[in-house]
Amino acid sequence: MKGNYYAHGKVLLTGEYAVLDGAKAIALPTKKGQSLTFKQNKGSDIVWKAYDHLGEEWFSAKISLFDFAAIKTTDEETAQRLKKLLKNAVRLNSEFLSKWNGFKVETRLEFPNNWGLGSSSTLTYLVAQWADVHPLLLHFKNSNGSGYDVACAGADGPIYYKLEDGTINWEEIDYNPSFKKHLHFVHLGKKQSSEDGIKYYSKTVKKKAEFVKESNQMATEMERCTSLKGFIKLIAENELMVSKALKLETCKSTHFSDFNGEIKSLGAWGGDFVLAASEMDSEDVKAYFAKKGFDQCLSYDEFVL
Repeated sequence: MKGNYYAHGKVLLTGEYAVLDGAKAIALPTKKGQSLTFKQNKGSDIVWKAYDHLGEEWFSAKISLFDFAAIKTTDEETAQRLKKLLKNAVRLNSEFLSKWNGFKVETRLEFPNNWGLGSSSTLTYLVAQWADVHPLLLHFKNSNGSGYDVACAGADGPIYYKLEDGTINWEEIDYNPSFKKHLHFVHLGKKQSSEDGIKYYSKTVKKKAEFVKESNQMATEMERCTSLKGFIKLIAENELMVSKALKLETCKSTHFSDFNGEIKSLGAWGGDFVLAASEMDSEDVKAYFAKKGFDQCLSYDEFVL
C-alpha cells in the first residue's frame, strides 16, 4: 500500500480577520505547496520524516499506532501537533490506520518554513486525503481558524470563501487581474502566528458586524476592479479600514512610507507576505525592496497558481 498527495499554499487577498465572522473573502492558492508520500513499512509504527524546501530533514519521529504518541522525535511540540491531527483523522474515519500496519511517511515543503504559506494547513489537507476524510472537517477539529487555507490547499485557482450560519461556502472564481504584472508579493522575513492574530482580533474589534460589512464590500470591489489605479486606491482604503479596527499602524506607514504605490497586508498583520501594487516596472519594484533588505519579492505569475 502506497500513495502520494499534494496541497497548495495560500494567501488571503481580502477579508483578513473578518472572514472569521462571516465575511466573504478572496483567497489565492500559491504555486508552491507541500507533498506527502506514504508506503507500508515493516513493524507497527509510523516512521515520519519531514523535509524542507532545500531537501533537508527538519523533523522526524517514530509514532506509535496505539495512541499516536512519539516513541522518539526530534521535536516534541511538532510531534504533539501531529498526534492530535492523526487522532482526529481516525475519529472521522475509524478505518484509517486501523490494521496495525506500519508506514513510512515523507512530507516535502516547496517553500521555506517561515513563509507562512500554510505548512500546517497543507499538512491538514494531506492527512485528510490519506485518511479519506473531508479536509475542512479535520481542520475544525484541530484549529479555530476560518479554514480558508485548507480550502485553498485543494483548489485549482482563486476562491471565494465564507462561513455563514454554521455552514462553509466556497467556490473557485475566475480572478485574473489584467494589471497583475504590477502586483508583487514580498516576504517580510518573519512568520506571524495566526492563533495570536485571532486572539488579538477577538478582543480588539468591537463592532464586528460593521467590520464584516465593510470587508464584504471591499471583496466585491476588488474582484470587479479592472484598473491598476482603482486597485491601488482600494488597497489604501482597505488598509485604513483594518488599521482603524485593529488599532494598528499599516505596513506601508511602518516600513515603506516612501514606496511609489500601495502595500497590503495579507492575512494576520505584522508578518509573512504583503502585496505591493505599483505602476513601476517589475525590476524597479524588486530593486526597491532589495535595497530595503527584502530579497524575496515575487511577481504575481511567479507566486499565484
